[in-house]
Amino acid sequence: MHKTRNDLAANTRKTVIEILNARLADLLDLQLALKHAHWNVKGPHFIALHEMFDAMTDSYDAHVDDMAERITALGGTAMGSVQAVGTATSLEPWPTDLSDGLKVVEALAARTAAAAKAVRKAIDETAEAGDADAADILTALSRQLDKNLWFLESHLQKG
Repeated sequence: MHKTRNDLAANTRKTVIEILNARLADLLDLQLALKHAHWNVKGPHFIALHEMFDAMTDSYDAHVDDMAERITALGGTAMGSVQAVGTATSLEPWPTDLSDGLKVVEALAARTAAAAKAVRKAIDETAEAGDADAADILTALSRQLDKNLWFLESHLQKG
C-alpha cells in the first residue's frame, strides 16, 4: 500500500482494498459481457436488447470509478487491467457463442444476480471492517445491479 493520511487502520484499509478489487473485477467482467452481448445479440428483440445492454454497461461506469478511486484513496492499486480482471473475477466465463436474444438475457440475468450477491456480501464485510464509505459505495452499486436485474428478468417473464 502507498502512504496516505487516511485515518483508517492499515489492516482495515488492506481488507477493504482486497474486497473492493474483487468486486471491481466482477463489475468490469459484467460490463465486458454486456458489451459482447450488445454487439452480438440476434433475434426479434434485437434493437430493444441492443440498446438496453448498452445502457446497462453505461450505468456501471460511475460505480467502477467510485470503487477504483476508493481503492486508491485507501492506499491501494485499483486492479482494472484485462489480465487482472480475468484472474480475479468470480463470475463464470461468458459463453462467447451465445447470440439468441432471450438466451443472452437469461445468461446476463444469472451473471447480474451473481454479482449482486457478491456485492451484498461485500457491503457487510466492508462495514464490519470499519469502512462505512466503502459500504456506501457498494450499497449504491447493489441498487443498480438489482435495477438492471429487474430489467433483464422482465424480458423473461410472461404476463
